[in-house]
Amino acid sequence: MELLVERTESGVAILTLNRPEALNSLDTALKVALRDTLQEIQGDDSVRAVVLAGAGRAFCGGQDLREHVESLEAGTGSSLSTVTEHYNPIATLIAGMPKPVVAAVRGMAAGAGASLALLADFRVGGPKTAFLMAFANVGLAGDTGISWSLPRIVGHAKAVELLLLAEPVPAATAFELGMLTRLTEDDEDVLPTALELADRLAAGPTVAYGQIKRELAVGGSGSLADALAVEAEAQATCGHTADHQNATAAFVQKQRPVFKGA
Repeated sequence: MELLVERTESGVAILTLNRPEALNSLDTALKVALRDTLQEIQGDDSVRAVVLAGAGRAFCGGQDLREHVESLEAGTGSSLSTVTEHYNPIATLIAGMPKPVVAAVRGMAAGAGASLALLADFRVGGPKTAFLMAFANVGLAGDTGISWSLPRIVGHAKAVELLLLAEPVPAATAFELGMLTRLTEDDEDVLPTALELADRLAAGPTVAYGQIKRELAVGGSGSLADALAVEAEAQATCGHTADHQNATAAFVQKQRPVFKGA
């Protein structure tokens, strides 16, 4: 299985890229599995948080270049159509996931692998974590949402630098830039820390989290009027949830709220 899927009792879906011998590079089978699984869990109310991880010593080495070269030599055109068939849907599903997404970035995240991690809401890394916007190194532009996510995290000028120079970004620098939201002292703590964070999020108000993500997606690039309109819609949605009503009652009674995700 190139993609391992595990569901915990707390409502966390753990998706592990499982091609460690190839640094979890993305061949067609893995891209299809990831796309289809993300689509499935997007509409699964029992899943309240998602963890993306990589097996072995890397998070994801990006596009499988061996497969890419074979496709170019065969002249099938699939090397380029993969952007619209696989990478774009995957990016849309991660960024638009109506529940929190945590990336456990142990080791290298390169090319599309970096893109996947940067689309997550939280990114946990360790001392050996590194990001590499490798696209220009093979004569390609960015994909998988990197032109959308990277400037939002590091700013336009830094995004230009990272994409054009295509130099590795070590863990400490990535943490300073916000590319990592948690930095552990030991690489072995990356996945446990990510799972702990996901468990916390899975116990929260899932509908509200999804609406907050929607607000930020619009507010980050839209007008004030756009933001206010989305906020009004989001509050109307959240206001009718059992989580909001129960949490409000718990606050009045000076009790700790228990969220059910609905």
